[in-house]
Order: sequence, then structure tokens, then C-alpha cells
Amino acid sequence: MRKQAVALFFLAPLVAEFLLGDFGINALFALLFLAPMYGGGAILIREFARRTGRGWPTMLTLALAYGVIEEGLVTQSLFNPDYAGLHLLQHWFVPGLGISVPWTITVLAVHTIWSISVPIALVENLNPATRTTPWLRAPGLVVAGVLCVLGAALNVFGTQSSDHFTAPWPRLAGAGLVGLALVVLAFRWPHRKTVPGRVPAAWRVLVLTLVAGALFRLPGSVPTWVSVGLMAVVFGGMAALVLRWSRRDGWGAGHRLALAAGATLTYAWHSFSMKPFMGDGPVITPVSHVVFALLALLLLYFEQRALPGNERPEAQFRRGSPAASTIEP
Repeated sequence: MRKQAVALFFLAPLVAEFLLGDFGINALFALLFLAPMYGGGAILIREFARRTGRGWPTMLTLALAYGVIEEGLVTQSLFNPDYAGLHLLQHWFVPGLGISVPWTITVLAVHTIWSISVPIALVENLNPATRTTPWLRAPGLVVAGVLCVLGAALNVFGTQSSDHFTAPWPRLAGAGLVGLALVVLAFRWPHRKTVPGRVPAAWRVLVLTLVAGALFRLPGSVPTWVSVGLMAVVFGGMAALVLRWSRRDGWGAGHRLALAAGATLTYAWHSFSMKPFMGDGPVITPVSHVVFALLALLLLYFEQRALPGNERPEAQFRRGSPAASTIEP
């Protein structure tokens, strides 16, 4: 197994749960239970997309399918009215579907962006020469698949042991069908062609991503209708802009890093408002937030050093315009 796959295997749960603030630094042992599902899933998504010559539209759609499967079938938080004692379905509940609109949008966005896409982007950026090439051979894919299934099974067992909840079978079947439909859709996206055009400088994309992240992570005191409206505007607006810009020949590695860095920093600052589910304490909690935030900043430092010379921040400011780069499919 390539070192990139190993890095992704552990980075996915570290971003998804530890950088978010759900786990303290003294709960790092939980990686043994979290990495198989998060890391195995991220590896499979990345490898199948790259092996078929596809890029981010496919990976993002597969990441969304992962979120539906995890939250709809594995933890069943989409349907559980008292999941982890958090009462996640009390706002804008849809009886016919058994879901809450705000929670469904939030948790699926979290998995699509932070659990899967951000770790993939960060690891790919550290190894530009192998960014779009497969990392694993068939045996490695089998290992990743087995680990992902075992990780999901462990999470099912753990959730059932603590919550004692099982959603009605029509809802479980519906979640499974939606996940399957998203997987099919992921490989139906047409290949995109590069078109001439200018794009904003990478630092502007970073600022925009940070603003979007701040709007997404607004405090819970905001009225539900405001929260849902902002999430729709943020997700729709960012998706439209990125799809438009990434087709242009000015889009490059610096812009991809700007998106990943903005999302990473959003989790880093938001973690300071979180109370860990595991590893909580008056001293260990703030220490954990600081340590993981500093590690995120260190990783981003190495990320920008891995950029091609003409796309590093110092070169961008000297030149005043982004470097040209052909986009991936």
C-alpha cells in the first residue's frame, strides 16, 4: 500500500472527528475504530474515481453517497430522534421521510466536504506527481474495502449498543436506494473540457471559502429558517462558482489548495466551540483544540510548500495573477 493511501487512511478520521472537536487528544486510540470506515471509504472513493479517469465531480458525488450510507444506514442519525441524546430531529421534521431538514443538510455536507473531500485534496496536493494516478493495486483495494466494511460494522454495533434504535425498514431501504443512485450518478458525469478564462487569485478563493465556512458554522441560536436558507445559499453559490472557475485554464493547484485550506481552517476555529464526546475535561479540551489546530496549520504549511514554484503565495503576489493550469476531468 502506498504511503499516500496510508496517510489518507488516518487523515480522514483526524479531520472528520478530531479537528472538528468531537474527540480530545487523549482519545486518539479511537482512531483504531474510526479509521477503517472513514479512511477506508475515502481511499475507495479516491481510487475508483482516479482509476476511471474521473475527477472532483465524481469524488464529491461519491462522498455524498458515503454520507447518506453512514448517517442513513450505519449510525441512522438521519432517522433517530434522540441520537446520542442530541435531539437532532426537533427542527423542520418531515414526517413522511422521517428526517429533519437542517440536520440532514448539515451532516451530509459535513461528510461530503470534510470527512472525505478535504482529506483527499490535502493528501493529493502533497504528492503532485501522483495526484491523479491510482495509488493502490487490486490487493490494496480489497484491503481498503474490507476495512471499510469492518469499520461500518463496528459503528453499527456501537450505535446499537448505546442508542438501541432501528429505523423502519422503508426508511433504511430509501437511504440505501439514494446512496446507490448517487454512486451511479457519480460515474455518469460527463468529462469537462478546459475553456479560456480568468479566475480569481488563489488567496481570494481562500477568503471566500473562509467566509462560506463561517456562514455554515453559525451558532445554533440562529433561527432555523435563517440557518437553512444560509446553508442553501452557501452550498449552491460555492458549488456554482467552483464549477464555473475550475473549467477555466487559469485554475490550478493553488486554487484547489485554497478550497481545502479554507475548509480545514473552518474546522480548526470552530472546534473551540465544541465539547468533545470523548476526551473531555477542563484542561484537556482546550489543549486538544490548540494542538489539533496547530497541527492543521503545520500541514497547510507543507501543503503550500508542495505547490509548483509559480503557484506559491509569494509568486502569486509578485505576479498579481494566477498561473495557468489545465484542469482535470
